[in-house]
Amino acid sequence: MEDYQVLIGLEMHCEISNTKTKVFSSAINGYSEEPNTHIAPLDMAFPGTLPVVNKEAIKLALKASMILHCEQPEYMYFERKNYYYPDLPKGYQITQETKPAPVGSYGYLDFDCKGKMTRVRINNIHLEEDAASSDHYPTFSTIDYNRAGVPLLELVTEPDLRSAEEAVAFLETMRSIYQYADISEADSRKGQIRCDVNVSIMDKDKDPSDPKNWGTKVEIKNVNSFGGVRDAINYEIERQIALKEEGKYEEMQQQTRRWDEDTFTTIYMRSKVDAIDYKYFVEPNIPKFKLSSTWLEEIRSSIPELAPERKEKYEKVYHLSEYDATILVKEKNVSDYYEKTIALGADPKGAANWITSVILGYLNKEEMDIKDLYLTPEMLFDLMNMVKEGKISSKQSKEVLNKVLELKKEPAVIVEELGMKQIGDDSLIRGIVVQLLDEHPDLIEDHRKGKNTFDFFVGQVMKATRGQANPSMTANIIREEMDKR
Repeated sequence: MEDYQVLIGLEMHCEISNTKTKVFSSAINGYSEEPNTHIAPLDMAFPGTLPVVNKEAIKLALKASMILHCEQPEYMYFERKNYYYPDLPKGYQITQETKPAPVGSYGYLDFDCKGKMTRVRINNIHLEEDAASSDHYPTFSTIDYNRAGVPLLELVTEPDLRSAEEAVAFLETMRSIYQYADISEADSRKGQIRCDVNVSIMDKDKDPSDPKNWGTKVEIKNVNSFGGVRDAINYEIERQIALKEEGKYEEMQQQTRRWDEDTFTTIYMRSKVDAIDYKYFVEPNIPKFKLSSTWLEEIRSSIPELAPERKEKYEKVYHLSEYDATILVKEKNVSDYYEKTIALGADPKGAANWITSVILGYLNKEEMDIKDLYLTPEMLFDLMNMVKEGKISSKQSKEVLNKVLELKKEPAVIVEELGMKQIGDDSLIRGIVVQLLDEHPDLIEDHRKGKNTFDFFVGQVMKATRGQANPSMTANIIREEMDKR
């Protein structure tokens, strides 16, 4: 490996999930496990149907383009990409090629990989319709048209990535952008993210900026997880280096392979198809339309605070550690939960501790999303307030939280039912303390001689009140009464 350098380019496909309908039809744009329920005649390519552009999908695609520092076109075009596939009812896909310009061209993304900032150039990002999905069985196949026509963003990078780790870090950053900008859930479990990976190798001492030095590009199609991307790249690097060492690399043709998750290998599919084979031409049923500068500015101003900005705020304004800030912004739903808790008036550091050390541990154990958690930000705020006001102890608060999650009841109800409310009555606690000191004058003398008998008295008060005495008040009263003796 030390004798070679790797060139990796990505083609990331992400469904735009945050529109009500599909990109060219009125069918529902939503995930459903029941097949063929979110369809319209256009999705099935019935004769006489015509596409109508979804303005919201255009808006979200342009928002992604702007975040990636791309150039936006003056006019919006769509084109036909002609090829036959069982999942593509029309026999062509409505998409965008680089000429005329797609929703975004020639941008870049800076991202963090193991503490190092890396820049990847974006060749283009374009909007297209997704194909239907197929399931294959030994003697037959089934097709689900729910996915047909779902708006799909395809992001094409230049071959600027140099390792599998960089590729995965880039994809994780892009997923975060799609989520934070409310473009997509970007949930790979729902098939909303897929990736094609282009890999080649070249000699270490050659200049990667000169395409003449590049090796033979191998495309790995439809890798469905970030872990799969990492493993596919690492396998393909090793395979190509082995060919190079055997003197067979120069014989290898540009080709398309697929990632096999059972054997952890890439498998040859076909020689690479070039753009000319798709016979692109402008879609005749969707006239070009001009993007007004006013609308583009409205879209630009709607870009929300993204993960890097939130992370910086958490560190500089809320004074969280870099570790806690990184954990909180990794998933948008977690960050939103934290933001809502802070907005209620919760202490930023306290809320961060609850979420990173307790709540996320519970979510990981139960394999659930924070948006499905019974404990709302309002409930967490109430729980933190009870501790702050001395109604329950810090130790009790964790027990309350566990009971809230187990019994699906609000914190105040749990505290009441379990009789956990702290005693803050000065006269009641003082009476117990005076009685204990009267019963153990020898321990008071031991305390004066430097022996630690203080904890004994605290423990006895807690025992007498079944752990409900306010710890801070108890300690202060014991000190006061000891000083009188």
